Amino acid sequence: MRNAILVSAAAATLAGCGSATTSDPLAGTTWRLVSIESMSDEQPTTTIDDPAQYTVTFGDDGRATFQVDCNRGNGSWTAAAAASDSGSLTFGPIALTKMFCPQPSADTAVAAGLGRVRSYLLSDGTLHLSMEADSGIMHWEPQPGGTGPGKGQ
Repeated sequence: MRNAILVSAAAATLAGCGSATTSDPLAGTTWRLVSIESMSDEQPTTTIDDPAQYTVTFGDDGRATFQVDCNRGNGSWTAAAAASDSGSLTFGPIALTKMFCPQPSADTAVAAGLGRVRSYLLSDGTLHLSMEADSGIMHWEPQPGGTGPGKGQ
């Protein structure tokens, strides 16, 4: 009986680990995109000319807001920390406005990449979002004047 109670308590504790909460290191932070690193030799790294045009804010409530060039959007996010600086991360469906942004623009690549994010790493004040199937890494810096790691929490 005692073992059954311990197993039930452990299962209940683990069940709460998969969603974004205010204790998550991403909750309450705002980031701007600096570059998208490709894992393919044929595709060069994309440097974002104006990082302020590509932002993500991780809400304390599991909702995220986005600016993707001239478009704005929102969606859900879920993270599960594997360590204090890394873990799994996925975005739910992201609803974006559908304005045609002046070209050249990385809006299409960024929107597609956000849907493929599977994990995060916080390193030296930078947020690295790894995409599925080694398709690339999105590199983000804290939004100046916004909230970054350890701020606004």
